[in-house]
Amino acid sequence: MAGVLERSYIEICGFERETVPRFREITINLGVGAHSGGVKHADSAGGFSYEDSAKLLSVTSNRYIHWTTSGDTVQFVEQSLDTNLLNNAVRLRIPNCSLVPGGVHIQETLNNVMILIVTSQTVHRIVLPHPIRMYHSDLVTELQMQSIFTDIGKMNLKDPAHFYVLPFAQAAQTAGPSTSTAWISPEGEVMFALASPLGGITIITLPPHDQEGTVSVVELKQSSVMQRLAGWMPTAIRGDQGQSDLAISLAVHQLEDDTFVFALCQDHKLRMWSFKHQMCLLVTDMSDYMPVGRVEMKSSPAQSHKLRLCFTSSIGLCLAVYLAVPNSSQFCVLQLVANENGRYSLDHISTLLSKEDTLVDFVLTGTDVWALLLDNDNQTVVKYINFEHNAAGTWNQVFVQPPPPEEVHIGDDQDPRETYLDILFSPVRFTAAAIVKALQIYKRGTERHLDLSWEELKKEVAVTVENEIQANVREYEFAQEDYRLLQVEFWSKFYACCLQYQEVLSNPLALHVSTATAMVCVLKKAFVSFLLPCFAVDHLYLSSDEYFSTEEDTPIAEDTDMSRDVLQLVQCLRQVNECLTEEMAYEMEKSLDHLLSPERASEKTLEALLANEHVEILNKLIEIRNAVSAMNLLLRELDLETDAELDSRPATGQSLRVRISLSQLYGSSAATSLICQAVCQTTMTRALLCRDLLVLLQLYRHHGDNIFLPGGNEMLQIQQDLIPRCSHLLCTYHLLKQMSMTLSSSVPLDILNADLQHLSVLELSDSTAPASNRSVLSPQTVLELFYQNVARKAIVSQIFTQQDLEDNVTVLHWPQMISSVLTLLCQFIWPSNPNFLFPECLMGNCQYAQLQEYVRLVGPWCQVNVGSCRFVLGQCYLANGEGHKALQCFQEAAAEVEKEDFLMKIAGSDEVTAATAPRLLYYNKVLRLLEDIGLPELVIELATLAISEAANDERSQAALWTRIFKHHLDLGHNSQAYEALTQNPDPSRQLDCLRQLVVVLCERAQLRDLIQFSFVNLHNEVVGIIESRARAVDLMTHNYYELLYAFHINRHNYRKAGTVMFEYGMRLGREVRTLLGLQKQVNCYLAALNCLRLVQPEYAWIVQPSSGAVYERPGASPKRNYDGEMAAGPVSQRIDILELKDLEREYILAHSRLTLAQQDPSSAAIAGAASSVDMVTLLVQTGLFDTALTLCQTFNLPLTPVFEGLTFKCIKLQHKGDQDQTEAWSWLAANQLPSVITTKESSATDEAWRLLEHYLEQHPSQNAKYHRCVINKLLSHSVPPPDWLVNAHKAVDTAALLRLYLNYDQLESASELVLEYVDAMIGKGHQYFGIERPLSATAPLVWLPYTSIDQLLRSLSESQINEKMYKNLKDKLSEYHRLVEKSSRHRLNGPF
Repeated sequence: MAGVLERSYIEICGFERETVPRFREITINLGVGAHSGGVKHADSAGGFSYEDSAKLLSVTSNRYIHWTTSGDTVQFVEQSLDTNLLNNAVRLRIPNCSLVPGGVHIQETLNNVMILIVTSQTVHRIVLPHPIRMYHSDLVTELQMQSIFTDIGKMNLKDPAHFYVLPFAQAAQTAGPSTSTAWISPEGEVMFALASPLGGITIITLPPHDQEGTVSVVELKQSSVMQRLAGWMPTAIRGDQGQSDLAISLAVHQLEDDTFVFALCQDHKLRMWSFKHQMCLLVTDMSDYMPVGRVEMKSSPAQSHKLRLCFTSSIGLCLAVYLAVPNSSQFCVLQLVANENGRYSLDHISTLLSKEDTLVDFVLTGTDVWALLLDNDNQTVVKYINFEHNAAGTWNQVFVQPPPPEEVHIGDDQDPRETYLDILFSPVRFTAAAIVKALQIYKRGTERHLDLSWEELKKEVAVTVENEIQANVREYEFAQEDYRLLQVEFWSKFYACCLQYQEVLSNPLALHVSTATAMVCVLKKAFVSFLLPCFAVDHLYLSSDEYFSTEEDTPIAEDTDMSRDVLQLVQCLRQVNECLTEEMAYEMEKSLDHLLSPERASEKTLEALLANEHVEILNKLIEIRNAVSAMNLLLRELDLETDAELDSRPATGQSLRVRISLSQLYGSSAATSLICQAVCQTTMTRALLCRDLLVLLQLYRHHGDNIFLPGGNEMLQIQQDLIPRCSHLLCTYHLLKQMSMTLSSSVPLDILNADLQHLSVLELSDSTAPASNRSVLSPQTVLELFYQNVARKAIVSQIFTQQDLEDNVTVLHWPQMISSVLTLLCQFIWPSNPNFLFPECLMGNCQYAQLQEYVRLVGPWCQVNVGSCRFVLGQCYLANGEGHKALQCFQEAAAEVEKEDFLMKIAGSDEVTAATAPRLLYYNKVLRLLEDIGLPELVIELATLAISEAANDERSQAALWTRIFKHHLDLGHNSQAYEALTQNPDPSRQLDCLRQLVVVLCERAQLRDLIQFSFVNLHNEVVGIIESRARAVDLMTHNYYELLYAFHINRHNYRKAGTVMFEYGMRLGREVRTLLGLQKQVNCYLAALNCLRLVQPEYAWIVQPSSGAVYERPGASPKRNYDGEMAAGPVSQRIDILELKDLEREYILAHSRLTLAQQDPSSAAIAGAASSVDMVTLLVQTGLFDTALTLCQTFNLPLTPVFEGLTFKCIKLQHKGDQDQTEAWSWLAANQLPSVITTKESSATDEAWRLLEHYLEQHPSQNAKYHRCVINKLLSHSVPPPDWLVNAHKAVDTAALLRLYLNYDQLESASELVLEYVDAMIGKGHQYFGIERPLSATAPLVWLPYTSIDQLLRSLSESQINEKMYKNLKDKLSEYHRLVEKSSRHRLNGPF
């Protein structure tokens, strides 16, 4: 930025934007009554800066206190430019005690800050802790600190030790002190020096605050010294001194072991009193220093003279006296000198004349006199002068901030309401207090609006004025133009009201100059303004004609001739500015807002100027010798483009204490507002300068032939170089002005968190993220947001990079520091500089509307960071839900990735991605952003575009195709997802995508698509994936086996399909032992059987993995054991080959399990794991004899268990009768009964016996094995076998039946059987015993079971009961033996 002039300053008003009151109200009611003789004092103000406020490492750096008094109230505010102070504002009210002007004094001790207050009736001492005592460590890391006023409400301010009521307070005729001063003695006593209303000085001494003591009162008089412990001596006793020595201004200075009190008296004499000796040491008549007007001064009383002191180690004690004399007021600077005899005298240094302005306040520093005045128009004037080195006596300018314009120009295309609201709520126009007061008056005081936020206040103003308009409309229909005029009328009335209150609140009260930091403040009624050094270009443009005529050189130019040309050029610019009407200025401003050509707009403005024949400007242009060089020099000073790298990283290598101090420097909300308003003021001035210069360049272009000598290239240079550069600068400063006045938006926390979550995928640095210490400014401008979150740390780092900050002597010189901060801040936001921190900060803080406006304004003319602007604009579109616009911006930004740092930062790079092209890395980040927001269509579109640029990068291609596949699949575009899968060049990624495709389509039940895909070269992988999924997931919730079966069937691979279904059935049998699982198992085995039956017989077999085998899953990661080592591979298992008959056996077994579960659901879990043998038992128990017989026949199992079980059921039914009929019928119905007998009613028992008989008939056995087991079962339960059973058995094996009878001691049945059997042998009923031919000589040989018969005979012979049976049997056997013997002889003797 242009050089800083040491001889001019510019005022920056620290307008607050808070409507909520922040003052704590404290009343000190001492019971003092109203003083009838008192006068109402004018409002006053003052300031205090801490001694170490210029030390960087101090807690009190850049910290100060300012106050204002009004009537009986004083307001204190403690401010820091580094940190926000909490509880820093307090309002004290002392009823009936008017504050004396200049009656507030603040003194600093090692441990305390003491506030000394003088009122018309009392004096007060308030002891507060020093900031360095409020923190136990030097390292203060808090972003906010407590003010020294934090605990003032807890103090006893009515403690008699800290106040004193002046005795004359009860005297109605005596006025209070007119002026005062105060100080603290080395012993800690507090001294108040009061100007007695009757002449002389009264000094009141309060004992140290931590010691007990009494108040003493001392009067300093010319005649003698009189001291009393309390009260003032009555006039009648001490004698009347008159009013000649009435002090109108007091000052005090402690020198060595004495304290000197200086009094500027009404008789124009300056008196110096020694407090130690209580005597007057020096009297000087100030009229002696008046070069002119001495007589006038002597003839008029001194009412407005003022006295100030300044002590420096270099020049000692200096005094400045302002002599208020009509038409010849002046400042007289004197130096106190002590001679060898201990006498004092005043040496005159300089006399400084002042204009006929009304002095409000002035300050004397070690080199300058600063004056605050009001001119004849009641406008504020601030000026200063070096009192030693200024022979010409010329005061230096301070460009005060002008009040808002009295009238607002409204263009034809502008809405009056919006125009007035923009001006009223501009950050640099009005205070919130002025608007609130105007609103209350406008609404006739019916409501209070102290608790409204800035935005709410804006809405309330709009509603109030609109309601007023509506209330004054008397017609239902209004022409648009008439309504517009009505709007302008009422808005202008409200605006005028705001102007009045703004003027009142801007009334200047005092100056404050920090001796430590050289910071100058103007204390006004409602706010504080700061004076900042003015840059050389701004100084020339802003100077008034009076000062400008005295300019001889400028730091812009190096030689005298060039300086003269620059000065003349600036004078021409000032004339152009004066000639421009409001309409012309508005048209130029509108052209910039509407992105029209500034060159064209300036041409139209020039045409309007030339129509008014401004010949004097042309005459001035002719006087400039080298206009092109002067304009070139001026443009160079205005251009903030820099080639130097603006490092935004914090400095390293510094101690923690230094880093903490630097992190807080100029970080408070007050400093933020001040600095950003200074940028706003600067850019507004520069924009006007560039506008006028552009018009002037157009004037040169039109009249250059009359100005430049023929043959020169000035016209070409103006046309091709100067005009484009000036136009570019005008657009730039207009942009900066807009950004410095644009308010930030309040983003709801949920939206902010969501947007930041989306932005986090870009992996930008944390420097642009929202700070946790949100500003108390309400609201912030976007420039303040940027400064607070990003720029401040970078600026401070830039300033202190090369300095040694480890000691505590680093001086924060305000003019130098603030100039550096402003210059660097403007460079950081300068759009033509490479850094992109400002838009990045807006994006990081979700200020999308403001960011869109920034990109809109910068787009047509700035060729730096073009791609970055397109990217952030795309982010704005994303936030607004305009995804396709955002995608277009992202694509346009991709072309600039390798050229711009911001886009390279977004792309990022590390060791893994070092070989990837930056543009592909950029696409990857944008794709992640779009994915995070949830815009799959845009992801697909951008990824497709990125693939075309990744022709030689298979790794990137694979990642992009994977993305495309994923989002197509998510959107349900199955065909496109499959196509993307097939295009993927990475086999591992392709396999991952394939697995995902299978799983997702299965979950969506879109199996037809999955089966119909061709899967060229991926068939085995698909099968492996489905198999692995099938073996890994729950069988009952997923149907991967069925999918795989359909997959193979669709490809006519029946054996594979059969294998899949058989495995499915096996797993169902092991894992799902439920009725549903058994049903599925049966269906699986049926499907497997069908598949194998479709295969040629020689290939109708499958491989069955052994139970417990570990399946190899394609793509599965290797497993590790508990020690982290690779687990050993599975041991090979025996492989069984299953043919069609084996599958049939498994099917029958599974079907029998299902039948059992259907009959008895509780047995499903048991049946699922039962073998064929166990199943027979379970089926018999349940009564499923048909199924049991089928199972036995299939697995070649004996039928004995079935017959025994059925026999047992018959026995139970026979014993229980009709009790179990219902249950019996249920299991009987589950079997295939023989033909039903309809001739008689049949019971369940009968049907059971018939079923048994049927089974015995259907399943004949060798030697009647099943008959024997049935009879054995019956006899074991003492149940006689039915006749049909006995007859059936004896027809096959009578001997076995006899043995059964003998085994169960059925002697009678056995005897009858033997008898019948012997008769059959003989020929009586032989056909019932299976004997073809009875006993005869020609028949085959026959035999009897003699062993069993002998056993029977023995058993019969042992019992007398069976004696008859024994005899009959013996007789029958004897008969049989005779026939045997006879037949035997015949056979032996016969011809055989």
